[in-house]
Order: sequence, then structure tokens, then C-alpha cells
Amino acid sequence: MGIRERLSDHHGSELLFADDYDSCIVGVSVGCHSGRVVYDIQKMLKVCMKNLESNEQEAWEWLEFNTFHAYVGENTPIFVDSDKDL
Repeated sequence: MGIRERLSDHHGSELLFADDYDSCIVGVSVGCHSGRVVYDIQKMLKVCMKNLESNEQEAWEWLEFNTFHAYVGENTPIFVDSDKDL
């Protein structure tokens, strides 16, 4: 069973996922914005660079335009910067 199935079984089928980024899932949010899948954007950047065969800047721009700023309803995933230098 994959991570999507495990999370959906535990948190419900209302979860929304970003395609091709299952390896970047951190978990599911709780509290006032509960039920939203949480992604590590540093991991997403690496996956995007590989998939697009692009550099970091190009991948970042693609993710910003196509993923980070896309609102798909109240269950829109959350994207977190896990950079340890922050």
C-alpha cells in the first residue's frame, strides 16, 4: 500500500495530492486547516529538477506557477520550506 492509500485510509478520501511528488509528503495537517497534505518544497524542487531536466531556478519557477499558487479548494495541499538554514 502506497502513502496516498495509507493517508486516505487514516484521514479520509477528501485529501488532495500533487501528482509525482509522493516522495515529498511530510504528513497531513491538523488544527484549523486540518485534512491537507503537507509537502516539503526542498524535496519537490529536487524531483522537479530531475523530471524536467532543468536547473534549480527553472524548476522553482515551474513549481511556483503550476503548483504552489494553485488553489484547488479548501483541501489544497500545504507546501513547507524545510531548509535547515532558516
